[in-house]
Amino acid sequence: MIPVSLAHAPLLAAIHAAVFAGSEAWSSEAIAAQLRLPGTFGFLAEEGGMILARVVADEAEILTLAVAPKARGKNLGRGLLCAAMAEAARRGAKSMALEVAKANERANALYRALGFVPVGQRLRYYADGSDAWVMRVALTSAPVCATKAE
Repeated sequence: MIPVSLAHAPLLAAIHAAVFAGSEAWSSEAIAAQLRLPGTFGFLAEEGGMILARVVADEAEILTLAVAPKARGKNLGRGLLCAAMAEAARRGAKSMALEVAKANERANALYRALGFVPVGQRLRYYADGSDAWVMRVALTSAPVCATKAE
């Protein structure tokens, strides 16, 4: 996993656009704006994946995670998420949260496998009107990522 900088924004936006349609896709400018915020960091998997996260005080949040369709099935999402969890913990976060579409079974399975549990929901969260789970994991729990191959 490669730590990202502002220079990676166009590549990250291309990966994001390959995964998210229309208004859900983040532009290079939107990604650059996120990277400029204090506490924001990200990782790039050269095979076609990216993650952005932010740490504020002792809480971390996954801002976005995308794995291009052609790169799926290679554990890139898991590797990216594990890298973000480790970096967030290194930065002092005690927990990590995210939102995920309730209908996204693949993503929900990944998050649950890494210890995330639903703690709430956001009704009509996405542009298409679909709902999202709010999920959280304690970063102080057993190191799930270290126990399985990435």
